[in-house]
Formats: sequence, C-alpha cells, structure tokens
Amino acid sequence: MKQFSQLYTELDGSNKTTDKVLALSSFFAGPASDSDKVWVIYLLSGNNITKPVKSTQLKEWVQELAQIPAWLFTESYGIVGDLAETISLLLPQGNQLHDLSLTETIEQLQNIAKIPEAEKKKFVTEAWLTQTASERLVFTKLLTGSFRVGVSQRLVVQALSAAFNVNGSQVAHGLTGNWKPSEIELSAIIHGQAVTGTQLQPYPFCLAYPVDGEITKLGPASEWQAEWKWDGMRAQLVNRAGGWAIWSRGDELLTNKFPELEPLVTQLPVGTVIDGEIVAYRHHQPLLFGELQKRIGRKTVSLAQQAAIPIAVIAYDLLEEKGQDIRQQPLRYRQRRLEEVVSQQTSPLLQLSQKITAQSWEELAEIRQTARTHMAEGLMLKRLTSHYQVGRVRGDWWKWKVDPLSIDAVLVYAQRGHGRRATLYTDYTFSVWQNDVLVPIAKAYSGLTDAEINQVDAFIKAHTVEKFGPVRTVTPELVFEIGFESIQRSSRHKAGLALRFPRILRWRQDKPASEADTLETVTALLAQLEQGNIAA
Repeated sequence: MKQFSQLYTELDGSNKTTDKVLALSSFFAGPASDSDKVWVIYLLSGNNITKPVKSTQLKEWVQELAQIPAWLFTESYGIVGDLAETISLLLPQGNQLHDLSLTETIEQLQNIAKIPEAEKKKFVTEAWLTQTASERLVFTKLLTGSFRVGVSQRLVVQALSAAFNVNGSQVAHGLTGNWKPSEIELSAIIHGQAVTGTQLQPYPFCLAYPVDGEITKLGPASEWQAEWKWDGMRAQLVNRAGGWAIWSRGDELLTNKFPELEPLVTQLPVGTVIDGEIVAYRHHQPLLFGELQKRIGRKTVSLAQQAAIPIAVIAYDLLEEKGQDIRQQPLRYRQRRLEEVVSQQTSPLLQLSQKITAQSWEELAEIRQTARTHMAEGLMLKRLTSHYQVGRVRGDWWKWKVDPLSIDAVLVYAQRGHGRRATLYTDYTFSVWQNDVLVPIAKAYSGLTDAEINQVDAFIKAHTVEKFGPVRTVTPELVFEIGFESIQRSSRHKAGLALRFPRILRWRQDKPASEADTLETVTALLAQLEQGNIAA
C-alpha cells in the first residue's frame, strides 16, 4: 500500500506524460508483488472495485472523527471538490501502523461489503487512523470508487512495455476483455495471453484522430479509403472454437445485450473477428444514437424490445481470418477479405460499411456535407496501406466530422472542477426557455480559455443565488453557444431531451439571456434530425 500511495502521489503531482510513464515503469519494475501490480494495472485502466460503503456513511463517520458539524464538512467538500481528498484532509493525523499490501487492502474492502454497518464503521475508521495522509487518500478513493489520476490505459501499456521490454501491442492485447485481477497472472498480461483461459478475447481497438488541419495535407485522395462515420456502439464480433462473444470498445461483454446477433455471429467461419459498429437500424437506414441507447442500459432485452428497436452491425474491418491475426496486413487486403466474409452471410443484420468514391478532396468535402442526411457524423478516412494498430495512433486513421450543431443557452448552475481547477467553477449546467421558465438541457465543462474561466468564476461567486452542496445556482444572465453532435429524447432530463457530446463553442457576450434558444426550437431540431433533413 505504501508503494502504491507513493506511485499515486507521483502521478497526481505531474501533468507530463513522460514523468507519468517513468513513474509507472519504475513501479512495475520495482519490488511490489505481482498481485499488487495487477491491481494497479486494473485500477489505472479505468476500473474500480465495488463500493463497500455508502458515501453518506463516510461523511457521517469523518464528521464524527474530525469533530466538525455537517455544514463545515459541506463547505469543505464544496471547496475541495473531491470526496476522498476532503476526507483525507479533515481527518486527524494517523499513527502510521498500517502495513498491508494493496492486494490485502482490496481483499478486506471486498469482504466488508455485506457486514453490518457498525462493523464497517469500526474497520474504516480504524484504518483511517493507522494510515499516512497519502495512504488514507488512496484508501478512501478505493472506498468511494472515484479513482482518477490522469492516467490512460495507453500510458499503462507504454510503462509495462518499457518495464518488461515487450511489445506494446502484445501488452494491450493482454489488457482486453472482461478480466478480474484475482484471476489473472501478471505474466499473462505482459505476454498478451488469453485472459482467464478464455478463447474469446477481443483485440485492442484501432482509433482515429480528428482531422485538425487542411485535409489536402494528407496527400492524394486516391491513397485513402473513405466511409461514413456512424454514431453507434463500436464492437468486435468474435467467433472461435471456444464459442462466440461481442465486445464493446470499453471491453464490456455485450453478448446478452444483443441476443438477436447470436445466429449471425455463430454462423461466421470459426476463427473470425470483425470490427464494426452496432447501430439502431430500420428500413435499410441507421437511426440516431438515442434509439440505440434505449437498449444499452438494459441487462436483458425482450423480444418486444428487439422488435421495437431493431439493430444491425456495420462491418468496418476484418481482424482475424481462419484463426490467423491479419491486423498487420494492409487495409486493402483486409477489406477484400472482409467483403468475402460478409458476402457469404445471408443475415440482414450484417452490413458492409459503404465505401465512398471520389476523385478529389473537394468532391469528398461536398459529400461530407450531406452526412446528417444519412444519419452519419461525417467521414472516416483510412490509409489504404495502413495496419490495424493499437489505440489512437496519429497518421493513418482520421475522423472528418461535420461541424457541430449548436444552440444558445443560459448558465444556471455551476460546480467546482477537479485537480488544478478545484478552486474554480468550471462545470456548468445550461438551460433553454420553455415559455418563461429556464429548463436545464446540458452540462459542459470544456471550450473556454483560462481567462474566460476566471471571468465566469468571478461572476458565479458574485451572483450565487442558492447553494446545494457543491452546486451553486447563479443569476441567469450569461449566454453561451453550446455545440453538440445530436439530440436524443430522455425521460431522465427535465427538458425531455439530452444533447450528445455537448461542449462550449463560445461565450455570447453580445446576447442577453432573454434571447437564448427555446425548448421548442431544440425539439424542432430533433424532428429534423430524425427525418434526415439537416445537412452540415
């Protein structure tokens, strides 16, 4: 635990990628046990253990130990912005008797999940008082399930590759799939072996960068394959001798969420892995992502739900053929083999991604402008000679999206940020008008310059109307242009609508709040999107 706490402190104290990779590789090459290293890989890859204690209980216990009233804890939490950090700062100094490993600590946390509250309280409070400040912070982050330290799985892969002098692609493959730290050896991850003995492990996904300059700088258009960028759920269909599976890009097993795909996947040749996009699909046309999302959150999907929201898989790439990994073959070759595999299937649930032919970038740019009429987000550009790489690698795959849709909305709520912005209000909620009432429509926290953030922060502090824990209600005066990719119906939001990937495009200092957009306008925009009547 001490070694892990030291690692966390080093990672949290730097914004430099090279420093973080060095700290990680030093830890992995160091004296920590293999089981601790596996848990570190698991946690820093975006996973958490199941929360054994409720946050409300933790708040009550720390108030008792620190001998402070609830209002003072709330104010402190509002300033710090992170529950685990707030608790760690408020507690009295421990006596440093704690000497458990990370693995032992997590095993204890998992064991207390179902014991009576009084026993949980005794365990947690005693642990707090026997830990150093850094250990207590990490321990409480494990308790709260909020383990964020600015490290991506890509950095973990780089560090493991450096520490053990192995191929990064091999390590990335070892991290795919739905694995548990208690069931896997460190060597299996390092050498990219199948997780927990299963033969259904997916490959790491190849991801694209957004086009960020003149498109002509990519060279002749003839060297690239263009296809629509669909807004669905990226997935791999796996059929091997050990069975079949469907995996999301986040290594989530989707097999039970899309049961109608079983006949399709099982009829693929054994030893086949297809990379594609699962989309809501009706009348030979993909639908908006909001339709698919109605199914994503369900553990099981009934026949009625399958009929109400039909799906299809748009096949992008072939990664494995007859049991052979063909990712290092050029895209041209993989596409020919994919076309042959798809042509042999009779299921309408498998569709080949449509290739878009054009003689020049100018012609492709014109086609791209029609993306929304096809329910697409823009174009994908892939170099015909490219390999299927691991993760997001600049150069061979690009996403050329259409310009975002936008509305003008009013800032109504604000909350402090995290990390270096923990003292600034940077998380905002925006509303549009419904008659004479402002109705929340989106949350956003990116898009402003540092200078603008400081100005908005000063306004929020001077114009706070009410406080709800860490949230501040502010005078509805500031208007911002909010960009987004699409709109979907949502019963969870007061507006009945939700914006997809909202972000701040600009601060409309030229516009009063009374001139912000209305819910009626946004609803009409959704109707046009659903009918495919909006171009870029």
